[in-house]
Amino acid sequence: MSDIHSGSCLCAAVRFKTRGELRKLIFCHCTQCRKQTGLYYAATNVLDRDMELEGAGDVTWYRSSDGAQRGFCRHCGSALFWKSDGLDYTSIMAGAFDKPTDLKPGYHIYCADKGDFYEIDDELPKFEAGRS
Repeated sequence: MSDIHSGSCLCAAVRFKTRGELRKLIFCHCTQCRKQTGLYYAATNVLDRDMELEGAGDVTWYRSSDGAQRGFCRHCGSALFWKSDGLDYTSIMAGAFDKPTDLKPGYHIYCADKGDFYEIDDELPKFEAGRS
């Protein structure tokens, strides 16, 4: 298993490389994540110091709440990042990574907001809201 991972948006205008172990995936079912992607987020975290970003000028940041913003490619619209204010890491969407990802599932958050058109029927931990 490698501790170096790479990925990109759909059109490859934005590329990234990460160093270090990736956190288990968080599946976020909040209304914002569903509206941005059409389903729910599957994301891992990477310390900012451990991520190299090419094409940063092609990332558009949308302030989605008072404390966070979402980054997407301004060309193809790919959802790529979620960044909370004041934290030293960035969440990266699992689907943006090139294979092999070595990513493992972790848990579900904001399950109370999930869409009414699917069920969460795996054995992963589930939280009604965020995880403290």
